[in-house]
Amino acid sequence: MFRSIVNLCRCRRDCANSYLNKYKRYCTKAPKLNTNEPVKLINAMDRSHFLLPNNQRFVELDSSQAFENLTKQEKLYAHYLSQAAWNGGLIVLMQTSPESPKIFSLLHRVFLEEPLENLKQSALKAGVSEDDFQAFLVYAGGVFANSGNYKGFGDTKFIPNLSKESFEAVVKASKAFENDSTHITKLLQKTQNAIYSIAPRLTSLGLAEKGVTTYFSSNCTEEDSNLVNDWMKTKLIEAYICRTFKTVAEDGLPIYTIHLASVESSPKAGLTMEKEKYKNAYFQVTRGDYSPLLKLASENLTKAVDFAANENEKNMLRHYVNSFNEGDLNEHKEGSRFWIRDKGPIIETYQGFIETYRDPSGQRGEFEGFVAMVNKEMSKKFGDLVDGAERFIKLLPWGQDLEKDTFLRPDFTSLDVLTFSGSGIPAGINIPNYDEIRQNEGFKNVSLGNVIPAAYKESVIPFLSDGDKQLLEKYRVAAFEVQVGLHELLGHGSGKLLRQNADGTFNFDKEKVKNPLTGKDIESWYTEGETYDSKFTTLGSAFEECRAEAVGLYLSLDQEILKIFGYEGQEAEDVTYVNWLSLLWNGAAKATEMFQPTTDTWLQAHARARFVIMRLLEVEGEGLLTVTETEPGRNLLLTLQKDRLRTDGKKIIGDFLVKLQTIKATGDFSAGEQLFQKYSRLEAPWNRWRDIVLLHKQPRNIFVQPNTVAKGEDVKLTRYPATAEGMVTSWVQRFPTTKVDDILERLAEEDSQYFSEIEKIAA
Repeated sequence: MFRSIVNLCRCRRDCANSYLNKYKRYCTKAPKLNTNEPVKLINAMDRSHFLLPNNQRFVELDSSQAFENLTKQEKLYAHYLSQAAWNGGLIVLMQTSPESPKIFSLLHRVFLEEPLENLKQSALKAGVSEDDFQAFLVYAGGVFANSGNYKGFGDTKFIPNLSKESFEAVVKASKAFENDSTHITKLLQKTQNAIYSIAPRLTSLGLAEKGVTTYFSSNCTEEDSNLVNDWMKTKLIEAYICRTFKTVAEDGLPIYTIHLASVESSPKAGLTMEKEKYKNAYFQVTRGDYSPLLKLASENLTKAVDFAANENEKNMLRHYVNSFNEGDLNEHKEGSRFWIRDKGPIIETYQGFIETYRDPSGQRGEFEGFVAMVNKEMSKKFGDLVDGAERFIKLLPWGQDLEKDTFLRPDFTSLDVLTFSGSGIPAGINIPNYDEIRQNEGFKNVSLGNVIPAAYKESVIPFLSDGDKQLLEKYRVAAFEVQVGLHELLGHGSGKLLRQNADGTFNFDKEKVKNPLTGKDIESWYTEGETYDSKFTTLGSAFEECRAEAVGLYLSLDQEILKIFGYEGQEAEDVTYVNWLSLLWNGAAKATEMFQPTTDTWLQAHARARFVIMRLLEVEGEGLLTVTETEPGRNLLLTLQKDRLRTDGKKIIGDFLVKLQTIKATGDFSAGEQLFQKYSRLEAPWNRWRDIVLLHKQPRNIFVQPNTVAKGEDVKLTRYPATAEGMVTSWVQRFPTTKVDDILERLAEEDSQYFSEIEKIAA
């Protein structure tokens, strides 16, 4: 998946019950801690890792200035695109966990019936404390922001920071309960155990015993996933818009139903398929998944067509609508082609089943939609970077044979986000993800400019010297803007996939091109029907993010590139240093939060990628990067030798990039897995230092987004306070009726037959 994610921190809150007060005392009296017992401390904190703290930070994603500069037509276009994105984004609740749609409905119904202040007063009269009511609001904000009860970054579960009894008391004190106690009680009974359970399988997303997923029914194993992927490859079916449900046929053999996302549910030649047998199992393709939600998205995209600025935008939207209505991935690809051709639009949007991070097999896309306005000042810098891209790509260390034959000049703009639906908001995106379009026709890069400064508000920086902290605080936004540009344009935008075409020919000279790692002939490549995602599956996202991050580090040493962004002399040196320092600090200070020791699994691709780069420099750098335990069981210090970046640092990253690109280009999954295992295993002392990292864990900021409201030809922008109350109010006003709640409950009930194992564990 091709994007940049801002790594934010997590922090603890004042804790209400005695168990958490014990943890709080440990934190506030840290100097008196018995450092010989760090493991006991971590064990005492285990449940707290799943809580959203009452001091959870909410930050406003402000796009008001850019929005007010739009014309009436542009505002209407942005409005209907936003409506499509928000309604389509509800699909992510269905894609996260079986209970997420019902939790959303419960919370939304409770908040919809009365002002928050009234609900609060009723809850206080029922004996709920101020802290517990705040915890209820924060939990709701987390569910709305992450599109479910698992974190969009890290895929770990979060639970309310108040007792079951207090949670129930808030719900039962509500006007919604008073008006329809039967329905609200039913929702509460269906969700309460799932909301609070942290049984091992329920603590993170994953397949089978490794976690929760709705991309496959809960009875599917890794063997089932591999078999399904094999069958889909034989049919040349890409998995972006499907889920898989396993049932049993009358003869006892398994039936795998590949269910396509679409409004229409009837059979259609070329899209659906009747049951057929393959390797002692049955397979069939149906459509109609998420139908009523996709219908809402399609209706709003259709309305947006009337306000589009040009034929490219109109054609793009029509193909998206056709894709959503029919369940035809090729229609979305066609829409993506028109999107690429729409150069430098005032309003940018991309919607559909895009990123594959959360599918356990790394192939099924999560719905997302964004709407944003161009930031002309920063876009000028990115445009200058594009102008020099062909020169800069030649600086990359893997040579011309593994580079695309022709540089496909992309559009690269900095955008102020108006709307972003899904499980999280990235800082930069490089799309579309379809290999054949990226390799042969092009792509777009976007930097989400108002996300970066908002993401870094009030973050805390452990494990660095005072001098490094000051530099990081001063230049981290500037450095991250440089890294996003390099990561997206020259990281994800570079590199060739070596392929054998359907007619037997190759897209490279098989007689002349040699493997840079062995000096021998190329021995592996992609064949018809194979994509990067299908070859690299679960490793794919982390491997590609690592390659793009390493490109960013490597090229940030180039003074011409820094000059494009306005940095010269000592300031340029500082920005480069902070770029390296920030990424490596993320690898050391944050990444292991996303490692699940019980299943030996990395839960987040960017985190694994950054940990790999950090370990690479720590292991191979001979002191270039050091991490030391300054207080046993409690503190670390990361040190980076600034004067060696242009020499040893550049060589280590350059050699590593040659390995990464060669492995990707030749589709050598086993070599990629072996390389990543070497640097991403949590061996001593990192398996113990992870406990120290968790001691300093802080919550990621939650973005409060605005709403657009259309009245005739006028569109107004409504902003909200950067608080839990503001977050909840924004979602109530975004969906001012229970229509979507009814839809979500119905869809969840229809799906429940496929997730009975998960529901039993939570019971």
